Amino acid sequence: MRKAAHTLSLLLHPVWMPTLAIGIAFAIDPHLTFIFDRHGEWIIIGMIFIMTAIFPIMSTLMIWRNGAISELAMPVRRERILPFLLSLIYFCMAYYLLRRMPNVATTLALFSGCMVGLAATILITLGWKISAHMVGIGGLVGVIFSLMLIHGAQAPVLLGALFLIAGALGTARLLVTDHTPAQIYVGGLLGLFCTFFFVLFRIYF
Repeated sequence: MRKAAHTLSLLLHPVWMPTLAIGIAFAIDPHLTFIFDRHGEWIIIGMIFIMTAIFPIMSTLMIWRNGAISELAMPVRRERILPFLLSLIYFCMAYYLLRRMPNVATTLALFSGCMVGLAATILITLGWKISAHMVGIGGLVGVIFSLMLIHGAQAPVLLGALFLIAGALGTARLLVTDHTPAQIYVGGLLGLFCTFFFVLFRIYF
């Protein structure tokens, strides 16, 4: 059971969520991609993947090898702050590039919600150990839900599946970490509300 929980935690790690959010959003909502072709979509998805997944992973590995964090899983709350801050810097760089590309307001709002979710996670982590995994999956749920509301994206089965996956991930985090149920619930709600409201009201920087 614990091995399965570890595997699920790796597959649904927060670093994959921005790429999944952009990729799924592009796939289900043509309002986001009508201004460029399929090649342009993949350029954006690839850029997001490099900036929000590859760069944070490489930075965390370097920090771990230098002894600044004791484990890659970062079970100690205070050890999470530096990797999270570096990730936020990469997010800001990615957002700058998104603004330089022909993206619609909804796409910019989607990514702004992701950035705010990460920034809020950092602030909370200064005093409390919130579940970053649940912030990530909650943000993905918020993206799909909001696109269904504002653009009529046809994804009810996907949304239902994501709720089930989020529940499974929350259970996995309880099994393999010292997270409390409150940290799981707050993480999921934080991620969901950040992306949901930013996309719903087209809020971006």
